[in-house]
Amino acid sequence: MSEQPAEVSASSPRRRWYQAIGPGLITACVVIGPGSILTSSKVGATYGFGIVWVLFVAVTFMMVYMTLGAKLGVVAGDSPGDLLTRLVGRWLAAVIGCGVFFISAAFQFGNNLGVYSAIEVYVPDPVYTPYIVVAFNILAIAFLFIFKNLYRMVERLMTLFVGLMLFAFAANLVFALVHGSGDVSPAEQDKADVIAVLGWIGTTFAISAAYYQAYLVRQKGWGRPELRNGLIDARVGSIILACITLMIMSTSAIVLRGQTLTGVGQVAAQLKPLFGVWGQGLFCLGLFSAAYSSFIVNSMIGGFILADGLGLGHKPVDLWPRIATTAVLLVGMVVALLVCQLKINPLPAIVAAQAVTVVAAPLSAAALLWLTNRADVMGDDRNGVAVNLVAGLGFVMLLLIAGHVAVNKVWPQLAG
Repeated sequence: MSEQPAEVSASSPRRRWYQAIGPGLITACVVIGPGSILTSSKVGATYGFGIVWVLFVAVTFMMVYMTLGAKLGVVAGDSPGDLLTRLVGRWLAAVIGCGVFFISAAFQFGNNLGVYSAIEVYVPDPVYTPYIVVAFNILAIAFLFIFKNLYRMVERLMTLFVGLMLFAFAANLVFALVHGSGDVSPAEQDKADVIAVLGWIGTTFAISAAYYQAYLVRQKGWGRPELRNGLIDARVGSIILACITLMIMSTSAIVLRGQTLTGVGQVAAQLKPLFGVWGQGLFCLGLFSAAYSSFIVNSMIGGFILADGLGLGHKPVDLWPRIATTAVLLVGMVVALLVCQLKINPLPAIVAAQAVTVVAAPLSAAALLWLTNRADVMGDDRNGVAVNLVAGLGFVMLLLIAGHVAVNKVWPQLAG
């Protein structure tokens, strides 16, 4: 069974560049999840606009690595897993695949909590909440197996979710501007510490999603003639990511300044007294769109990269990528429901996921940077000096984040 390109006329001169946008928009959707929303809200509430520069640094790194992924996907003749297997060995592709699988499963745990929090706000009886979460997971699994052209359906669905997020969070920002600024205590005027900076970069500079860009452009049917479209698409996706994140941070900076936020559900609840039911509903609409868009694509990242790393296929029509994606969905759902319903301590699972991230994130970035610099893979489309410089700085930032996680999170828990 062969897969037909999703956009067979992408290179037609009659098509405008904005008509070819897709993979970058999908990547923006997966990055803007409940964790990103909570982090952006906490940064805005704590530091106001004082560290908005961190967002632009993180988005710049994300944009560069998304363009690397797009270039690799449209120029190279093989998937990243097959390329690594041919040039280094199956072991490296398998290590990256397993690492990304566990990172995606950890994010999926957070996505399920985000859906759980959004539902709790409006479902009167909490008994029904876990059943609704299970139904969402079943719907996502059915989505994987029902549609023959999986990429095209994902692209259309993510376009809808991006539109909903832009509308919802822009409307919240308008509410915030009308309401005015909140009280700011002198203690909250301090400069941001390194941990806050690294944390915000970590939720925005999602290297696994940038790595998956190489798969998305191939699923869309792009080849070497669509290289320009691929680069523009990655940049547009990064700009959308920056706009939505900035709107969320600005809303908290204006109306929630000085408040301690511990969860996205709490953010929504605290907006109700300020914005009323409509404002809170809009935020929950954006939260749900972010959670469920990240819900689907994040699981595909883990499933497809794992299957490719193990040599089990990497196309949407292949069976094993869909099975591995289902495994990501089920792991995230089960852990989230156990934590919410049985009050089981999620710390061991979180520490394990953090430990995997310490290795897998820098390794994925290094592999992407290395592949896009090889003449036998990229030909004349190898990285230039400027791109390598910025990408190198991004790789150093990933090492700093990995070191922070290892020293301040993983090791203390293991020692304890």
